[in-house]
Amino acid sequence: MATHPLWRDEYWLLLMQLYLKKPVGVKPLYSKAMVELSLELHIAPQVLYQQMFRLRQIDTPQMEKLWAKYGKNPRKLSREVNLLRQMNGYGTAGEFYEGVDVNESFEKDFRPVSDDTKVRPVDLIMILDLYFRLTPLTMVAETPEIQELAKMLKMTAGEVVDIMDVFKVCDPYLGRDDIIIHPLLEHCKAVWSKYASDNPTKLAALAAQLKELY
Repeated sequence: MATHPLWRDEYWLLLMQLYLKKPVGVKPLYSKAMVELSLELHIAPQVLYQQMFRLRQIDTPQMEKLWAKYGKNPRKLSREVNLLRQMNGYGTAGEFYEGVDVNESFEKDFRPVSDDTKVRPVDLIMILDLYFRLTPLTMVAETPEIQELAKMLKMTAGEVVDIMDVFKVCDPYLGRDDIIIHPLLEHCKAVWSKYASDNPTKLAALAAQLKELY
């Protein structure tokens, strides 16, 4: 695998600390801790996930040395990680990435789409996945699946239904020509355009993985 342009060898310490957190092992791709580290480093979760597999293989002198030094000494590892985060403004993006060209891409999926809402693109992906599992008549707040998803997303069932109504406008099979004004319309259109025309099993698989985030 090609080295990510922002990857630094000291990041192995951050990955090892995450790997050693109970339950010890490779963490799910979209686990909350993996996504938080990903956002911190501006390196996509998929890259960190692959790097974590490299870490566990211990098949190079670098990995052997790393595990020999820190594998059974979590306190020493914690001290090194804390020191790393204190150096060079680490954790403060404006300082740490000064002079570095950081083009945000995946980060936007895990952040609110605007300042006046908590809804993120990943939330819209989860709602779109359920949208394809229901019929229009069951897209109501009383539907158990909607209530369950709303609880997971920390929304109300009504908010989930409201977003599904926006997806209905995006859905060409419903043949609706409604003209609506909704703050999430363009964001729903973007998610629809990216995922709705692809193989539905891919969306389902992504939604299943994203559940780890919640």
